Parts: sequence; structure tokens; C-alpha cells
Amino acid sequence: MTFRRAIVPGIAAAALLLTGCSGEDDGGDGGDGESSDISGSVTIDGSSTVFPMSQAAAELFREEAPKVEVAVAESGTGGGFERFCAGETDISDASRPIEEDEVAACEEAGIEFTELLVATDALTVVVHPDLDVDCLTTEQLVELWKPGSTITNWNQLDPSFPDQEIALFGPGTDSGTYDYMASEVVDPDADEPATRDDFESSEDDNVLVQGVAGTEGATAYFGYTYYEENQDSLKALAIDDGNGCVEPSAETARAGEYTPLARPLFIYVANTNYADDEAVSAFTDFYIENLTAIAEAALFIPLSDEEYTETQSALEGIGS
Repeated sequence: MTFRRAIVPGIAAAALLLTGCSGEDDGGDGGDGESSDISGSVTIDGSSTVFPMSQAAAELFREEAPKVEVAVAESGTGGGFERFCAGETDISDASRPIEEDEVAACEEAGIEFTELLVATDALTVVVHPDLDVDCLTTEQLVELWKPGSTITNWNQLDPSFPDQEIALFGPGTDSGTYDYMASEVVDPDADEPATRDDFESSEDDNVLVQGVAGTEGATAYFGYTYYEENQDSLKALAIDDGNGCVEPSAETARAGEYTPLARPLFIYVANTNYADDEAVSAFTDFYIENLTAIAEAALFIPLSDEEYTETQSALEGIGS
């Protein structure tokens, strides 16, 4: 059974790709030595989904700027914004856009920020590999996860499903993944979106992977990369949103076919930290300059050319 570690598979290959060139043709230093003289530290916290991508960026940047210490943590999107808006971090990873109350907290603390779209994810519903279920409709997914749900057996969702007790695992309420499921899938019109609360929760997606892999009848949902790395111990369900069963993949997410579970991923950068701290600006520039290679190293879906141009423009707008 394989679980994600701090060193993301694919980084070595990505490092070779970056040797002598910047990930995008936009004039990055590409290892010309300018970054190697920079020293300092960069602090990142937030989404466990985006964590592998920022960790990949940190590992690759270490080759360019060995004197810069980049610390990446994963307290969940909500927990990350709490620290970010308290001035404790330079960058916040997020698997959802920042919410109004979080914006207000940042404003109260005098922290201006810039949102940078970095990749696309396919939120993936997984089950124990021996479970004889291959596809859920969006309606069945809502029935399973809505607040107050009394679904406890798979055959309650569909008589053709096995007579097997359901064991539920899911991200905690600080997770942007939880927020996405609650607000975009379960009940987009709810004033206070939520899911059912009778499940085993964790902010660590590896714990969810382990829970499903080791429990008959189990199911969970998390970012596609965690499924992709653990395909030998999990089964991903296709989702039918009205146009037939569609499996999660880079192709279906990018094509807009994997609805409603394809979602954008972000990093938020504190503008003053970027403007005043050479380590923060160098790392952020490197992250965005090499975004495609970093996304692929972390097994995420790279941005389209149009999306990448918008992210570049947002970065260039900091402090202007």
C-alpha cells in the first residue's frame, strides 16, 4: 500500500525538465545562478489537496536557491487562511476561493493578498476495491452525504448495490475539500453548507486513504492525486451528472465532463511579503514560471494556456 510522503514522486524528472530552462517561456532565471544567492525563508500552510503541489515547488526551488528554507504545512484550507490572515504565513494553499469572513479577517489585520490559480483537480469518490459498485449519480452522492442522511447500507442507495454496511471517511470541516462537497455538491443553495457528520474525519488525506483501503464497504472523497497514487488499494467511482457515468481523470476534468467534482486550486500570496521579501518573491515567481512542470510533478491537471496567462497577469499585478 503506497501513501504520499513529503517527497512527491516525479520531482526528479521535473528537475531534469527544468534544467537549463524555465517551465514556461517567460524569462525566468532557469538556474542561471541569480536565485542561488538569495537567502531567507518562506512559510506556507493550508489545503492538504494543494500541499503536494507546493511541496513539489519547494523541492524544485531548493535546487535553484539552496539558501532559502521553504516550510510547507497542511492544516486545511480554513486553517491555512486563519494563519494567513493572522500574518503567520507568506502563502496560503487553498482548494476553494477565500470566503467573505476570511477576507474580512485579512482586511482587519491589514493583509492584502493576490489569488493565483495554479491547477485543476478532480475531486474523487473512492471505495474499498472489493465493493461491487462502480458509479454513483450526483443525486445518490447527495443522498449519501447530505446532513441528516440515514443511508447506512449500499443497497439503500440502489437495490442492485450489495447488502454491505457503509463506512464513511471524509475531510474535516477545516478542509477546502469538505467545503467544496458541502457547498458545490450537497447543497449549493444552503446558507450554511454542510454534510452529514457521522463519519471518520481527518485533515490528512493519507489517513482517509488508509481508512478506505482497510475497511470493507468504505468510501471517502479527496483530491485526485491521492487516488492516483493509491490505485492499487482503492477504486474510484464514476459520477453520473445526467450524461452517463464519467470517470475522474485529467482529460474529463479539463474537458468539463467530470461534473460537478472538477474544481480549481489556488495559492494566495501576501502582497507586502512578496514586495518586501526577496525569498518570498523569488519562490512565488519560480512557482508560477514553472507551473506546468510543478503541476505534473505533483500529479495535478495543468492550467490551459488561457488560464496560465491570467495567473501570470495576476502575479505581475502585485504591488502595481
